[in-house]
Amino acid sequence: MALRRWGPWDFDIFPDVESLHEEIDRIFTDFLSPRRRRKEPMIWQPRVDLYETDNEIILKAELPGIDKKDLEVTVTEDNIHIKGEKKEETEVKKENYYRKEISFGRFERVIPLPVEVEPDKADAKFEKGILEIKIPKKEEAKKRVKKLEL
Repeated sequence: MALRRWGPWDFDIFPDVESLHEEIDRIFTDFLSPRRRRKEPMIWQPRVDLYETDNEIILKAELPGIDKKDLEVTVTEDNIHIKGEKKEETEVKKENYYRKEISFGRFERVIPLPVEVEPDKADAKFEKGILEIKIPKKEEAKKRVKKLEL
């Protein structure tokens, strides 16, 4: 067995010290964060997928817990603007809360489109918390793509 010099911060000898150190850092970071001091709601942004087919651009956005009436969507030739609000549930008494991780508040996203589209022909549906928008590409955008045979 080889001798080894021990120091108070040798984490590989006492792995629990490292996790304790990380937990203390997290507590101080959370406690001293500006959001906590101002008691503001967490800021959140819906996650989106954006992809294209030969004829259209398709955007899918996760919007769980949002009512259709609290959502506003605008499509232009070069971007999609999604705006809305996820309201905080107020029915639960907060005295016995152990965690409060569900985000709420207003959000706004502008997603630039990779090609020009025809906004007047856009179609949207909102089911089970997923917003799906399909927008036909302009003819010029369809023609600019050329598949090469190798």
